[in-house]
Amino acid sequence: MSELFEASFGFKPVTTVKAPGRVNIIGEHTDYNGGFVLPAAINYSTFIALAPRDDRQLHLVAYNFDNASCVVDLDAVQQHDAAESWPNYVRGVVQELRKKGFTLAGGDLYIAGNVPAGAGLSSSASLEIALIRALLTLSGEAVDPTEAALIGQAAENYFVGCNCGIMDQLISARGQENSALLIDCQDLSVRPVPMPADWEILIVHSGVKRGLVDSEYNQRRQQCETAAAFFGQTSLRAVELAQLLAAEGELDELSFRRARHVLTENARTLAAAEALAAGDLPALIKVMVESHASMRDDFNITTPAIDSLVDILVEAGAGKAGARMTGGGFGGCVVAVAPAAVIPQLIAAVETKYQARTGCIPTLIRAKASAGAF
Repeated sequence: MSELFEASFGFKPVTTVKAPGRVNIIGEHTDYNGGFVLPAAINYSTFIALAPRDDRQLHLVAYNFDNASCVVDLDAVQQHDAAESWPNYVRGVVQELRKKGFTLAGGDLYIAGNVPAGAGLSSSASLEIALIRALLTLSGEAVDPTEAALIGQAAENYFVGCNCGIMDQLISARGQENSALLIDCQDLSVRPVPMPADWEILIVHSGVKRGLVDSEYNQRRQQCETAAAFFGQTSLRAVELAQLLAAEGELDELSFRRARHVLTENARTLAAAEALAAGDLPALIKVMVESHASMRDDFNITTPAIDSLVDILVEAGAGKAGARMTGGGFGGCVVAVAPAAVIPQLIAAVETKYQARTGCIPTLIRAKASAGAF
């Protein structure tokens, strides 16, 4: 990073900060419903090399966008520009930090990352949290990690325009080495769940670029809110599964199925955390497979290629690997959890069978549960 920074700015950076992407082991579309999620930060990150300036500007260069550059005036009203992509994240973070009363200082920033974009591994949240860390490093201010996550989420919700939940930013900020985090998205409490030392996470990008997606994602969110409102609640977290099942004939079918996914997924996520902590592989496999079926049949967010990929991984694991789609849906990645000794046979099965079945080219990532930015 130091060399890349120097090539752009002509001098060395003062420091480099980073924030990781994440993989969600289980708990899909539960975060914005006040539910439970079980993600892990991964060893793929956004890195920002930085140095202070003596004016009130940020000069930024982005490696992943062909060294495109932008300048942000810290004292100006920040304007969203639909023609640009990554600069909107910078402006959104600046705006939200200012709203919270943080002092900002000028700086030169070089941004580079190895979190695959559009894969459901939270490259955008990784960028937001890295920017918060970088800007507060420049100004010498501290921030609580949970507050940093809320600032990143607000930037994405209100400035970038994606109505995401809190999980992605919170795990990027608060992830722990060798552990997943059980997050209660209602009160933002977290509990580290250590992974057994001989288990690994395998992430397989399906080769299907996520189509989300904003429209489908926001539609699912609205359907969940409709189901909650039917029971006089603002969130499905306040609805019991027995209540929902008793109302099957009264609630419209689509809202019923969406809510059934969320409520059963919450239960599966709690069960997965217990299984992970106990090293109970059969129990973890069971809830991961059930989670995928629920996303496929009740939430309708998988694709035929993703379904094939999950089948290949589960078959190859022969009772020793759990797999499910991870991320918002409509493409992206599948996550598998298995003992390290089983991972090679999963990789071999994907490499020999997946493209032949689907015509899609997979990308395999052996990931490690890693520390967050703070």
